[in-house]
Amino acid sequence: MDIRLAYGETGLTLAVDPEVTTVVEPVHQPAAPGQLETLRRALREPVSGPPLRDRVRPGQTVAISACDGTRPQPRQLMIPAILEELDGLIPAADIVILVATGTHRGNTEDELRQMFGSEVASSVRIVNHDARDASQLVWCGTHGNGVPVWLNREWTEADVRITTGFVEPHFFAGFSGGPKLVAPGLAGLDTVLVLHDASRIGDPRATWGVTTGNPVHDDVRAIAAATGVTFGFDVVLNRDKDVVAAFGGDLLPMHAAAATFAQQIAMRPVDERFDVVVTTNSGFPLDQNLYQAVKGMSAAYQVVRPGGTIICAAECRDGFPDHGLYRPALESADSPQALLHDIASRSATVPDQWQIQIQAKIQAANRVVMHTGFLSDADLAAVHLEQTHDITAAVADALAAAGPGATLCVLPEGPQTIPYLSNSHQPLE
Repeated sequence: MDIRLAYGETGLTLAVDPEVTTVVEPVHQPAAPGQLETLRRALREPVSGPPLRDRVRPGQTVAISACDGTRPQPRQLMIPAILEELDGLIPAADIVILVATGTHRGNTEDELRQMFGSEVASSVRIVNHDARDASQLVWCGTHGNGVPVWLNREWTEADVRITTGFVEPHFFAGFSGGPKLVAPGLAGLDTVLVLHDASRIGDPRATWGVTTGNPVHDDVRAIAAATGVTFGFDVVLNRDKDVVAAFGGDLLPMHAAAATFAQQIAMRPVDERFDVVVTTNSGFPLDQNLYQAVKGMSAAYQVVRPGGTIICAAECRDGFPDHGLYRPALESADSPQALLHDIASRSATVPDQWQIQIQAKIQAANRVVMHTGFLSDADLAAVHLEQTHDITAAVADALAAAGPGATLCVLPEGPQTIPYLSNSHQPLE
């Protein structure tokens, strides 16, 4: 049986034995008929509160928060829909689009044109948020469970603040989108470090599909509520990155409705753990680097048996990436177990420590094999990962090593589908 894996922009074919294989995919949803009209309807008929246009007055300034280039948000559709609603009320000169990078690198001019479309990029000012640039940040007080909050100055000083994003399960924040487009998206480094510290990330409720009681998501919601969002605008996508549903309105009720919808599509129960799990990071743009590919590993980790094998196909055209301390930190210890010990022994003062902690936890418990197009065997070995250049052969070898009766699970869309044990985890608790 051949299975098409989401990998880069072209995909990858995996041949498996159907007798031992369970394929876990999202419930397929066709693209909404008339995607632009679906977006308009969300802006005009919100989940909660008045339509967007009724919340805006002439003479006000507007800031729009949008996902960075590592996310497949349909910005080229969502932003024009918003601009259409603002037409005649707010001139383009009084609107700024803020790319909610968190601690990621800023996007280049060419990338911004691809992300937003040439017309938007030529008519509206677009600014990459920089969590490390103190001149971009404003102190907003302490919120949630003791989180020191620094936010983007242009965001806080705008009269109207609109978040735009897409909602899918997230491996420690529960779901993406919604309040995450404020913090960590537009937050300062000190804020991000606390939101992603070891105590929050290590909490068992900081996981896929859990929002209420999740210490990360609870604090993210608290920050957005305390600092103010005028209108939230999120979409849910299918495997082809088409819009299947759109949600607008008061931020938190809007996001809760979108998360409920996404959970029904993306989270699938299974009865038992598997000896081998093959995963991806949902293809381009999500599999641009190893840092992002940890999400695919984490999805597989939910249902692999202790000591089992995870095989992750992620193109990694942007490498680790090489900016930041992610790679040096992974290379700093002799083993994943030693790295976990190092993390536990120091406070969260290093960017990316949360991602490193999750990756080290997965690698300490399981064999992890990568299939990439842009990282060498030596690159991966330096961070305690293996490489395979033949993913079908790697699966066969792993099943043979596991012995008679070994079982395989395949997540062709990676973290677009989150499997969970039906007797031990309830999404959206």
